[in-house]
Amino acid sequence: MNPPLTRRIGLFLSAALAAASTFALAAPAVSQGAAARQPRTETPMPALTKLQSLAEEFYLWRYDEYPVWSTDAGRHTADDKITDYSPAAIARRQARVKEFRARFDALPEGPGLDEKVDRKLFGSTLARAEFQQAVLRGESRDPQTYVDECSNAIFSLLKKDFAPNAVRLKDATARMRAMPALLEQGKKNLTEPVGLYADLAMESADGIGLLFTESLESLAKGVPEADVRAMHEARDAALKAIGLYAAWLKERRPSMKNDFAMGKAHYAHFLEKILLLPLTPDEVVSLGEAELARSRATQAWIAPAAAAAPKPAPPKDQDAFLHGYEARTAEIVKFLHDRKILTVPDDIGPFYIRKLPEAFKPTSPGGFMNAPGVFDKDLSGFYFIPTYDPHPVNFFLRAAIEDPRPILGHEGIPGHHLQISLADRHPDPVRRFHDDGVFIEGWAFYTEEMLDRSGLYDDRPDTRLQVMQLLRMRAARIAVDVRLATGEWTFEQGVDYFVNQGGLDREAAKGEAAGAAAGPGYKIQYLVGKWQIEKILGRVRDKEGASFSLQHFHDRLLSYGSIPLSMVEELMLGEEKTAMK
Repeated sequence: MNPPLTRRIGLFLSAALAAASTFALAAPAVSQGAAARQPRTETPMPALTKLQSLAEEFYLWRYDEYPVWSTDAGRHTADDKITDYSPAAIARRQARVKEFRARFDALPEGPGLDEKVDRKLFGSTLARAEFQQAVLRGESRDPQTYVDECSNAIFSLLKKDFAPNAVRLKDATARMRAMPALLEQGKKNLTEPVGLYADLAMESADGIGLLFTESLESLAKGVPEADVRAMHEARDAALKAIGLYAAWLKERRPSMKNDFAMGKAHYAHFLEKILLLPLTPDEVVSLGEAELARSRATQAWIAPAAAAAPKPAPPKDQDAFLHGYEARTAEIVKFLHDRKILTVPDDIGPFYIRKLPEAFKPTSPGGFMNAPGVFDKDLSGFYFIPTYDPHPVNFFLRAAIEDPRPILGHEGIPGHHLQISLADRHPDPVRRFHDDGVFIEGWAFYTEEMLDRSGLYDDRPDTRLQVMQLLRMRAARIAVDVRLATGEWTFEQGVDYFVNQGGLDREAAKGEAAGAAAGPGYKIQYLVGKWQIEKILGRVRDKEGASFSLQHFHDRLLSYGSIPLSMVEELMLGEEKTAMK
């Protein structure tokens, strides 16, 4: 069982992305809201039901088993440890999941709707753990598992100043000392490695150097020389082990199969039992095709006005570029308030924009957002933007220069930062710890068109065109994700679809297709979640009639935590069963 990778968790599938996130060197550029270190508001928790107590026990046990993930979530009980992937540890985790399943199945069903929703939620969490063990089998199939553990072990210690440099440097040293043994164990575990995953792991290993050198070196300031020398020794040994691991993969790559597909039956099970989606794989593809057609048609309608519209002068330099984000963030918050779209509580932590260190520009394709962890006392969120370039090639940087508001809306407020900050406060542990990517990504994606439809971009048709291009790209992801995972398409067919339908260049298309193959089920989450929110919105408005309030709807939606939207639909409409289709 591996921890799920979601927006809340700043853990990545490649060292290139990890490098893009090693931002401890960057000083805060701009902020919105309160002071940088604002303590989490303590809310009295009601007595837990037996189901909630069991779920909380499971979640805390899982954090104990994955120390790197725990550090990232703000739980600093094992910052000097990395995950144990020995056969005994894997078997222990498998047995413990079975034990939790037996205890869960033995619990009687509760009487109310809330209890029934909690039961479905925790049942899906156990189903995910079982799916990872039986179907995905990352320990034996995915060489990325072990490189990612190394990169994330260091990145999670760097990204926030949760402890003095000396403490975090010692923790990093301890983790790096454990890496050679981890990688040797990984070689033994990989009895059925997937070729594509090996390629991605080798690429990650090649890009990990800056993370372990320049970024990690930032913790050496003011630390005793003996501790710095110990860190350097551990780092050199870790980097050597990572290089040997990559060479081992390269040597064996010709004999590896490329059977990354899970098959249609497994994918359907994933949708139904884990994501709790009321859709079949083919219905998911149809949804993507419909939105792809809409986005391309809307681009055609908007393009003439966008081409003719005057555009503001580009920023003069990096400082002006970052200052523009500050002004735009305040503008969005004011717009949400004035138009009564949703409520932004006064105690939401600050949202920072920081410049990505120059050392990582070659390995950083775009920005990165890190929301507050569920255990964090520091409520701040971060968005790291690549270094300003007056003639950008990168699509995301170019879009950020032309108008940063769509990115700010998605990553900050009203998107990820606001939504996850509110979810972290839920008193029910089943909902507080549930980390449904369909809700998380669906909400952030929904806010992009929400702001457009509410009039924020009425003066900028080129910005509306940008929003449609983001929709087109995400709509194209749907068919590729599903068809690769079910085995209906080859990898090259996925690449071609991104080029011909998504409008991507071939290099970008290969990266997108590789991401879909490596993380099946993730790339559908944006569009499927947005569709579900819009579906619920329409049903609630019809039900409430003249009393309907968009602000009240959004506030209620965000009050449920990051849980599957099918469960939100039941809770919001007060029904035990809903007509899903």
